Amino acid sequence: MQDKLTVTEKKQLWIFVAVAFGMTLLMGILMGISYYRGNDVSVFPNAQMFYPAAGVMLAYLLTREKGEKLPVKFYAGFLILTGAMAAAAALSLFLPQVPFALLSQYVIIIGSLILWVFLLLNKQEVRRKYGLAMGDGQKRKPWLYVLLFLVLYMLRIFFSYVIAGETGAFLTLMGNPYLLLSLITLPINFFLVFTAFFGEEYGWRGFFQPMLQKRFGKRAGVLLLGVLWGIWHLPINLFFYSPETWLQSVISQILTCTGLAIFFGYAQMKTRNIWVPVIMHYLNNNLIAVLAGSADVISGQVIAWMDVLILLVLNGVLFAPFLFSKVYRKEVPQAAEEYANQ
Repeated sequence: MQDKLTVTEKKQLWIFVAVAFGMTLLMGILMGISYYRGNDVSVFPNAQMFYPAAGVMLAYLLTREKGEKLPVKFYAGFLILTGAMAAAAALSLFLPQVPFALLSQYVIIIGSLILWVFLLLNKQEVRRKYGLAMGDGQKRKPWLYVLLFLVLYMLRIFFSYVIAGETGAFLTLMGNPYLLLSLITLPINFFLVFTAFFGEEYGWRGFFQPMLQKRFGKRAGVLLLGVLWGIWHLPINLFFYSPETWLQSVISQILTCTGLAIFFGYAQMKTRNIWVPVIMHYLNNNLIAVLAGSADVISGQVIAWMDVLILLVLNGVLFAPFLFSKVYRKEVPQAAEEYANQ
């Protein structure tokens, strides 16, 4: 059973789409120009991660009722940080000699530390109403889902090596003494850069998923989200991830985002805790660099069609089964602000 969106929800949805996708399109054009000029475009993907949450915050702020309490300081701080990141990306087109990619990392760290303070200054009921709290007060064991994701992530890596006939290379990788040290630093780094991953998840899982599921049903809604989330990465696929094999990159991105949308959505609905997919998103992005020993592997990839097929199979085996879990069979999804009433 699907429900129609209310008038307010429709307004919020249009504002979100205009910011999350409109800003991505606009900045994607600038990114393309910068790429063809031979500039470093790595600041653009970092800035893009902030747009979805900024869209949600503007939607809530512009449709708020008189006297309604919102986490205004946290929202305002995040919007300022988003503006700073977008400005850095735009300026990198015109001032390529300035290391905006490096400077933006310091902006993210400073902004993240300030926003932790702003977040904790809000009352618990306000954080719960707007999906910012660590759950809904019920014991739902959120860390088990993070652990499960790590198991699935490592299985996907392992099977990739096995299929490529490089099992020995995988064992060598796991035996690297520097790997453990890098893994230990991951939780610490999260607190310094959380805003980028929160920037996506507060938009995708915290807002867009409940909206799409309310309109199209839980399964169709999350699948549609996965496809749209993948397409949203288009400028990054074209000008950063894999410019030489951009078509394979786009298809791989949609497959990856759909698989992750299924599992992230599953975890979000089971825990009612936006920080669970935020942490999983952080791990998904950063474990690539940790396992490879360098962040350079993220850009300039050359993707073969066989890689796309392998990705399809692995995501189908590891993530797709969660679409048939009990939580996806219940038909009435709840938006983040409804959790406070449980």
